[in-house]
Amino acid sequence: MDHPLLRALQPVADTVGARIVGPDDMEPGDLPLEWEGEVVGGFRQAGINGALDRLLERMEREFGASLDQLDRESKQEVVRRLDEEGAFVIRKAVEEVADALGVSRFTVYNYLNASEA
Repeated sequence: MDHPLLRALQPVADTVGARIVGPDDMEPGDLPLEWEGEVVGGFRQAGINGALDRLLERMEREFGASLDQLDRESKQEVVRRLDEEGAFVIRKAVEEVADALGVSRFTVYNYLNASEA
């Protein structure tokens, strides 16, 4: 993967849990990456596996701290944003988010109820 487009997109792929693949390794469903009319590679989107972990990691990057170190207001904001992203449709997400935030499941449910009100 020496092409400059592929190198430039690698950080984006890493952030969203995707993969950059060479043109010979592309599969149906990969997004073709074109440079001057030539397919130089593909962007393979991440599946649902690990999606919640990727969302939690992104929240840590955006808030600039470990989630369990955030103040109450910031934790509420994290829960609100995760809810907007659809994180809580993932099985056992409330438990994992509670663990990451260092709070109880009950607290996460309270944050969710407060954001809906």
